[in-house]
Amino acid sequence: MKRNLKFLSNPIIKILLGATFLLGTQGNVYADTILHAFNWKYSDITSQAQNIAKAGYKKVLVSPPLKSSGKEWWARYQPQDIRLIDSPLGNKEDLQTLISALKKEGVDVYADIVLNHMANESWKRNDLNYPGRELLNQYSENSEYINKQKLFGDLSKGIFSSFDFHPAGCISDYGDPGNVQYWRLCGNDKDTGLPDLDPSDYVIKQQRQYLQSLKSMGIKGFRIDAVKHMSDYQVNQIFTSDITSGMHVFGEVITTGGKGDSQYHTFLEPYLNNTNHGAYDFPLFASIRSAFSYDGSMSLLHDPQEYGQALPDDRAITFTITHDIPTNDGFRYQIMTPANEKLAYGYILGKDGGSPLIYSDALSDDEDKDNRRWEDVWNRDYMVKMISFHNDMKGKQMETLYSDKCMLIFKREKSGLVAINKCAEDRSYTIDTYKTELNWYVPYKDRLSSHRETIKSRYHKLSVPGQTVRMLAL
Repeated sequence: MKRNLKFLSNPIIKILLGATFLLGTQGNVYADTILHAFNWKYSDITSQAQNIAKAGYKKVLVSPPLKSSGKEWWARYQPQDIRLIDSPLGNKEDLQTLISALKKEGVDVYADIVLNHMANESWKRNDLNYPGRELLNQYSENSEYINKQKLFGDLSKGIFSSFDFHPAGCISDYGDPGNVQYWRLCGNDKDTGLPDLDPSDYVIKQQRQYLQSLKSMGIKGFRIDAVKHMSDYQVNQIFTSDITSGMHVFGEVITTGGKGDSQYHTFLEPYLNNTNHGAYDFPLFASIRSAFSYDGSMSLLHDPQEYGQALPDDRAITFTITHDIPTNDGFRYQIMTPANEKLAYGYILGKDGGSPLIYSDALSDDEDKDNRRWEDVWNRDYMVKMISFHNDMKGKQMETLYSDKCMLIFKREKSGLVAINKCAEDRSYTIDTYKTELNWYVPYKDRLSSHRETIKSRYHKLSVPGQTVRMLAL
């Protein structure tokens, strides 16, 4: 994915990163709603454990648990050492407390992981020894504290050296899988890029130990960062069955669509075919953005999976925004208006299939470009009510009843009815209840308002105000 990612040498750069999802063997866990607590301190998540559970979330995705430095969000994606957890967001002790607090509330913890590369520290040293002499000295000087944060390994010496990386050189062709997977992610012309790990037996062993250590702590899922830049061979060597068993592991491979999109066929489709992984549903996201655009039609969401514009239900992570979109200038064109984003959330939380991912950030004032627009979205009244609908409808089949330029109407068996009107003016549709089974004489109550619908005759006129989603349930 493209990221406006600064390296430790501090230039603002634009690079292409990608990652993809691995779906484990946790049954229907994929249908649960995930809170992406992006850039939250671990202690802040712990303090909100009860509220997170009360809001209806079943999973929380936390920022990368490893050794990293620097206050900026992008610094979390530049590992200095994977053998311990110590960053401005918290340490191993903080993460263990977080896991225990959420487990008590019935909520699982997922970890964002970075395995493709190490931090770009070329601004201060020429070698590729990680974690480097400076940090090793700090470990020695603070051994009591550091050992409490250790996941595995011998912290008196380094974990990687120059022998553990691909040759230096920047990716030059983002359409060529070999070029993307074996060369470095770089920024401006003078940037040396992120040192790209070579999947030798030794490197793979260290990465497996890292994942096993996190799993032993109680982590229940992994988001694999930058997996687009790792070969299928490398990923499958790391994610063995003993690691993936009972886990829900995921990431993202950005495309601008599904079937017919070159990035989809070059990267995402082969990845899905060659692994048992899932993925962010970028094909569906492209359909959502098109449907809610000024000239778009809601008919694009009538059955996008049928036309290859949505991933299979059990492999899809559905979303309306990811952390890369608002934080990177190259992706900000994908931000929807607040009104349309709310309607789109009504769609992904009202529909069947996929794991809805709710992005809520904790960016610092100097990083936030949107006046904290997404800071508390996870707990807003409408979001909590949408999640309650999603949870109540879990396992109930979906049937689309109608779509046109403005409206999309679908039901969840006889238990729920969702109607979305993206246009400014009121719209209506008459449901033939002889053809569409719904309950009569029992009020369907809108989760988002005081509105009710009670069917009393064969032909029921359903009216929806402009820019409104109805999430009606018995």
